[in-house]
Amino acid sequence: MSKRSVILGFLGAAVICGICFFNDRLLRQTHLVGNYMPVFVYGLLFVFTACINPLLGRFRLKAAELSVMMLITLVPCCLPGSGLLRTFFPTLLLPNHYNKTITAWQANNVLSLIPEGMMADVSDEETVLGGFIQGLSEGANHITFSEVPWGAWREPLLFWMPIILCLLFACVALAVILHRQWCEHEHLQYPIAMYANALMPDENGRTPVFHNRLFWIGFGAVLFIYVNNYLYQWFPEYVIPVQMRIRLWPLHKVLRLIHRGGNAWSLLDPPIYYSVIGFSYFIPTDASLAFGIGPWLWSALNGTMLNYGISMERIVEGGDGYTAPRPKTFMLFGSNFGLFAMMLYTGRYYYGKVVKAMFGVKSGEVGEEAVWAARSFAVFILLFVGLLVCRVGIDWPLAVLYTLLMVVFFTVIGRIVCESGLFHVQVSLFPCAILWGVIGSSNLGPKMIFLMQMVSIIVTCDPRENIMPFATNGLKLIQKYKQPIGKTAFFAGCALVLGLLIAVPITLYFQYDQGFATNDNWANVSVPRMAFNNAMAVIHKLKAQGTLEQAGTVTGLSRFLTLKPHVFCTWCFVIGFVLVLLVGAAKLRYTWWPLSPLLLVTWNTSHLYAFAGSFLMGCVVKSLVLKFGGNKTYSKFKPLMFGLITGEIMGSLIPSVIALIFYLITGETPKAFHVFLG
Repeated sequence: MSKRSVILGFLGAAVICGICFFNDRLLRQTHLVGNYMPVFVYGLLFVFTACINPLLGRFRLKAAELSVMMLITLVPCCLPGSGLLRTFFPTLLLPNHYNKTITAWQANNVLSLIPEGMMADVSDEETVLGGFIQGLSEGANHITFSEVPWGAWREPLLFWMPIILCLLFACVALAVILHRQWCEHEHLQYPIAMYANALMPDENGRTPVFHNRLFWIGFGAVLFIYVNNYLYQWFPEYVIPVQMRIRLWPLHKVLRLIHRGGNAWSLLDPPIYYSVIGFSYFIPTDASLAFGIGPWLWSALNGTMLNYGISMERIVEGGDGYTAPRPKTFMLFGSNFGLFAMMLYTGRYYYGKVVKAMFGVKSGEVGEEAVWAARSFAVFILLFVGLLVCRVGIDWPLAVLYTLLMVVFFTVIGRIVCESGLFHVQVSLFPCAILWGVIGSSNLGPKMIFLMQMVSIIVTCDPRENIMPFATNGLKLIQKYKQPIGKTAFFAGCALVLGLLIAVPITLYFQYDQGFATNDNWANVSVPRMAFNNAMAVIHKLKAQGTLEQAGTVTGLSRFLTLKPHVFCTWCFVIGFVLVLLVGAAKLRYTWWPLSPLLLVTWNTSHLYAFAGSFLMGCVVKSLVLKFGGNKTYSKFKPLMFGLITGEIMGSLIPSVIALIFYLITGETPKAFHVFLG
């Protein structure tokens, strides 16, 4: 590990944390992070290895140094966008604004549920709240940093930052613990890391894939399509756009069950993602098939259930389904828990030795980095639980269960990405919804439900930018180039602190400078209302039952003596758990079995509908190549697929660069352009 690789890694983390909000919200371009294959990181890796590194001569960076840079830059990608700061400040301020117009909130005084220090101080309402909504800048004159009301945010930042950092540090340590089992014992593919490795230079400073004509054919074709479509945004009278969807919508009249089951527009009018087709070429066929047919199967299931008057998507309790109990959520929870149990079972010997090594019982199979990672994980996860209890006010048994569920979800997300290369996955599972559905609102009470909702919204509101896949893919690169895992993971943890120190003030500055001109209805309207709407729904229900005053009075372990789980949701959990075990067992026992258990942990995730068509296309392409060309032809076409992925990444990044230049010259907002989901 060289000093310059660490310094450059910190520089990459600083840049992405500094410009992400500006690009995503003000320039309105493809998100620089957005998923587990950030176009900023992988696009710059391509530019550097293809154009810059060869010109550095004897000062050029080696692949090992680039791997260190990648890990340190990737881990903080969970901070500046949807993973945290996109919704962080609006959630902690705008409920004060909505309380003025929502009479039900006023009548039940829902703002009284907020603990002291959790949210921004609005005593100077005109500047703190009004400036955030309307923006403090005047015309083309931007505000200075000193005009931001920093004092109003001191207490909420001191409230939340220790909680967030403890969880993130624990996740980095958990990734190190899981690394050897997944990488060396189970030999997972890590398709995203494999793609990054294809862009790395060899010992002679050459990148072999760049000397293959098929790579540049795939790259050039895809890049041309996106540049052409970007030019169409500016010059629609001169440019003919390339169609990026397969128009199958007329089939909805035939496929009535799918139409009834929901999300038929995404399935019957699927967008084309060339990077998805490229990754489908490298991952097992059963995985790409699962991702391709999963949303269809879920829509068919939901459509069938609707014929009997049962909706898998409906809210069983609460006012906002995103973080409230639903049958869909519990079935997904069952399958995730089942996959987690399978992971524990297959790795039981290794994980057992790690636990023993924590307490001094050494084993040759457990590296020193895993031992210290396990100890660090235990410390930070206990601190996280302690902060939930002492700072937030969550009852200690609930805080422990909440944290365990969080670990399950984070681990499964990491596993999905490392095993399949599914770079965009939004497993919307929230511990608050699971505990609410199992324990019951009368046992929890409105305040406890509200507190767990707030923690979920702050630390994991959008699971498509979770820290675990960033860390695990980065560690795979580190391992391949024989760099010190523990030491590099430590620097990645330091990069998280640096990222927050940069992203927090810059994001808050732009939000006060521009106000609601940042155009993000989900972050500024939907998310800030979630916890309060759900608390209101619980209050109304308990009032109607006449049990509001008694609700939540039972504390500690006594809550579990009077559980009131939702019956149908419980059965959905059992079905999801059993199905994933059966499919997993069939996959291990029968070579002909066509489905992966990953189907059941992703089939009802919201964003997979957009990628299902491309996964099916990729699955067909791979099958045809293997059938008519054999393994030799399959290997020959790998560079072409790397080119497709790279072309789509650069087709996302180049418009961002052009938009930035246009904004700096003119001061005007450029044309919006998105390649991946916004």
